[in-house]
Amino acid sequence: MQKKYIVRLTDEERQQLREVIKKLDGSRQKVRRAQILLKADIAGSHWTDERIAEAFGCRTKTVENIRQRLVERGFEETLNGARRSTPPIEKLLDGEQEAHILALRLGAPPNGYAHWSLRLLSRKVVELGLVERISHETIRRTLKKTG
Repeated sequence: MQKKYIVRLTDEERQQLREVIKKLDGSRQKVRRAQILLKADIAGSHWTDERIAEAFGCRTKTVENIRQRLVERGFEETLNGARRSTPPIEKLLDGEQEAHILALRLGAPPNGYAHWSLRLLSRKVVELGLVERISHETIRRTLKKTG
């Protein structure tokens, strides 16, 4: 089957990829992407997707996705990964609110309950007016963090 996305690297790009691999410069994903691009280069090693996937312990779909990203989005974004379009969510609770939740969790559960569930805690926190609304998942992360 003929490949839809062909990897053609310039000499400068090949050299940059070799430097990333040699110095282990960047994240593990960046190094793996550099290795895959070098092996997929038509003017270089020109390995098959299956051989690349086997050599680097990934799926062939991963290799195909990297080829496609190189052709559609360019070398820099493929190597370094895409930047987030929106920044991470700000912290939902401050330290005082977290302390209240932890103290509530360590206290006795309401009558009729054997222990605090995450959903019960989230309802109680809203009922007490600590926050306007909160999910049980935020409660879980807060309790796990203070662990």
